[in-house]
Amino acid sequence: MTSKPPASSLDPEIAARLKRAADGLVPAIAQQYDTGEVLMLGWMDDEALHRTLTTGRCTYWSRSRREYWVKGDTSGHFQWVKSVALDCDADTVLVKVDQVGAACHTGARTCFDADVLLKDADSGPSGADQ
Repeated sequence: MTSKPPASSLDPEIAARLKRAADGLVPAIAQQYDTGEVLMLGWMDDEALHRTLTTGRCTYWSRSRREYWVKGDTSGHFQWVKSVALDCDADTVLVKVDQVGAACHTGARTCFDADVLLKDADSGPSGADQ
């Protein structure tokens, strides 16, 4: 098995826009399309993004297993793609999905439920600061 993923069928215009990390990957944030709930972060290379855009199911590149995985194939917790966007720097992908079941490998709805560092803080300016 090679350490580099196979060549991609991603549209060359999209591929030219992507700013990848040194390993060729971009972070992909999965967000519930109707509630805005942030579900998880995965990694995509060009081929994973191509598969996500063309199949309607989220495909990620597993850095630990060095293989593609389609969310839901083994867990039954599918991510049905509603939209895909690049951020302003073209170095992060936002995939709005309809999540069926848990998004996290632990069985939690999201990967961001268990370790909240700050909750319901008033992040806006206070009256004294204005």
